Amino acid sequence: MTDSHIDPAGPAGARFPRVLCDTGLLAAAGSAPAGALWRLAEPGRQLDANLVRIPPEGRIDTHTEPDLDVLLLVVAGDGTLGTTQAAQPLAPGSLTWLPHGTARSLTAGKDGMSYLTVHRRRPGMQIRNRPQK
Repeated sequence: MTDSHIDPAGPAGARFPRVLCDTGLLAAAGSAPAGALWRLAEPGRQLDANLVRIPPEGRIDTHTEPDLDVLLLVVAGDGTLGTTQAAQPLAPGSLTWLPHGTARSLTAGKDGMSYLTVHRRRPGMQIRNRPQK
């Protein structure tokens, strides 16, 4: 994963609006590795976001997110969104809503595909004591 934060002056962990990265540079088709290129990691956030690259003609198999709606924005390359209804072409600028509970797959085109996902942050795992019997 590449750390491409643009770090304006300010105390570490401070909460203020700022540019986090340049998705165009990170997602440059053909030069970016496959997998997560960037993740939102700021403390105290309510959202999660990831910039992901699928290699040329690579695929993310059909899966269902049971709890979270996801927005997916294609930033480079192209591909196909597979759904139970029909395959939908994806190109740079395609903004897609993936409702929770729906099955979907992604297949990259011949140049690969980079996309940004944004969704509500999952609550962290909590360790609890077992109830006494």
